[in-house]
Amino acid sequence: MEEEIRVPIYFMAGFLESGKSTFLDFTIDQDYFQIDGPTLLILCEEGEVEFDPKKLKKSRTSVEVIDKFEDLTPERLVAYDAFYRPERVIIEYNGMWQVSKFEEMQLPKDWGLVQQIVTVDASTFQIYMNNMKSLFVEMVRGADMVLFNRCTKDMPLASFRRSVKVVNQSAEIIFEDDEGEIEDIFAEKMPFDVEADVIDIMDEDYGIWFIDAMDHPETYEGKKVSFTAMVLKSRELPKNVFVPGRMAMTCCADDTSFIGYICRTPEAKNLKTGKWVKLVAEVGYEYVESYHKEGPVLTAISLEPAEPLAQELVYFN
Repeated sequence: MEEEIRVPIYFMAGFLESGKSTFLDFTIDQDYFQIDGPTLLILCEEGEVEFDPKKLKKSRTSVEVIDKFEDLTPERLVAYDAFYRPERVIIEYNGMWQVSKFEEMQLPKDWGLVQQIVTVDASTFQIYMNNMKSLFVEMVRGADMVLFNRCTKDMPLASFRRSVKVVNQSAEIIFEDDEGEIEDIFAEKMPFDVEADVIDIMDEDYGIWFIDAMDHPETYEGKKVSFTAMVLKSRELPKNVFVPGRMAMTCCADDTSFIGYICRTPEAKNLKTGKWVKLVAEVGYEYVESYHKEGPVLTAISLEPAEPLAQELVYFN
């Protein structure tokens, strides 16, 4: 039985000047943020935005600043718990610190992480992805929401979305410009014909289809798709089910994962993991335990052996 969380932790990550403090400063002033008990805000880096003392007082929020990761210890958090007796804790994490180190940290009794938010400055996103991709992948791997701010419609926002979704399919992704949320980021045309009798997915477009199929069931439900894939079998799956997919590189050569959707076919029992197939399948949608939500389920129409692809990795950038 899971222990009840007495002190929920709201964890915010993002690189310097990604908008963490701006987001928090706005949130603290909102009516929905107000609670009866005290809030503890732990700042692990000080950005350009200074918090308004009046807003902090109104929301009964106390602030502690931690400059070095070595100072963010279980003992210090226990001391904060005893001194402030907070009803909730907000942590604005340093973008240069590994999120995994916090996730591994022993928390005070009855404290628990309930929400992880990552803020991203869209104007510098590609620079950070080119130079600090592993840190960003760690940030978004467990995030509930990823907020891209300072967006413009000429940016490759759909590509930004795919960069997050391949790491964390369940994350909510929001794009904002100076006037608020941007909703029509998928005006770009897919590199394959979604109106064809059989949607032919080229090898280099598999990653694009993989993300779009999860995000837009209205586009693919009842449609037929064709692509070349590697076979994955598992003892946890029924005998008539396998997963056709590809290896995807999400961070570096040492950080790859298999991405694919389950497929039903009587021929599954004859397939072997690691072999390649050319698949034509109909796309349906239903709740799948391994997805933790409703998602694509393929039903094979035809299946035949295929040669391994010369370049089997799917790259998301």
